[in-house]
Amino acid sequence: MSIMQRTFLASLLAFGSAFANVAIAEEISPAKITADAQMTSQQELIQLFMAAAKTGNQEVINEFLKHGFPVDVRNASGFTALMMATYYGHQETVTTLLKYGADRCARDNKGNTALMGALFKMEFSIAKQLRQVDCDANVKQTGQKTTAEFAKIIGQEKQLQKIIQAQEKSGLPAQK
Repeated sequence: MSIMQRTFLASLLAFGSAFANVAIAEEISPAKITADAQMTSQQELIQLFMAAAKTGNQEVINEFLKHGFPVDVRNASGFTALMMATYYGHQETVTTLLKYGADRCARDNKGNTALMGALFKMEFSIAKQLRQVDCDANVKQTGQKTTAEFAKIIGQEKQLQKIIQAQEKSGLPAQK
């Protein structure tokens, strides 16, 4: 990435990160126009962040996170960058996002987690990495599928059992 591209990205991130967690302003003042511009900038930043996760662009992911961009920000479908990186098989990006505190248990608008995406795409090394936290503990209360139920639906229950057995042998906490 050239110096000019880095400068532009850093400027964009510095400007946009200030608005990443801003709520939409109420429609009671001229500040509404500014709020609309901020939301557009925020949406553009989210799209750039998601695109970097989808393509595994570590340099861009690192720049966003270094400047305080929220790691668990979601797109319109409820996907996080962790879900995108997982689904497209970018293990290094998954590792980086987890290092910055990405929520392994976050669910998209359809109730699926990054682990479910890893199983669906047969990204088993990523699935092992994501499965180190029990995300199914309270799922029955919300009426969502557990990872085991999802694995059964997509025909990956044997592979999930292999991952569970490998974790038990290595001493990592096992999910039910």
